[in-house]
Amino acid sequence: MTLHKHSPDVFQGDADFLKAMGHPIRLCILHYLSKAEISNVRLMQECINIPQSTLSQHLSVLRYAGIVVGQRKGNEINYRITDQRARQVLNLFL
Repeated sequence: MTLHKHSPDVFQGDADFLKAMGHPIRLCILHYLSKAEISNVRLMQECINIPQSTLSQHLSVLRYAGIVVGQRKGNEINYRITDQRARQVLNLFL
């Protein structure tokens, strides 16, 4: 079997994706969203039981990474998972 040399740059996108998921609160958010399919911050906060500001910061990381998307509906934003790789990673843990 021949091993091929790869530049670490080839894996940068995957590393960034895993880094975005690699926090216990973000994994908890994603687990919640995988079950609820769609949710706003208020409902997530009630379930996950962390301050709203902390939840918003972690959702921002997930949005920036393209893992979740938020859609405004009136005064609230509903979030859902958009990256199927995130669901696959979650399935490994559950």
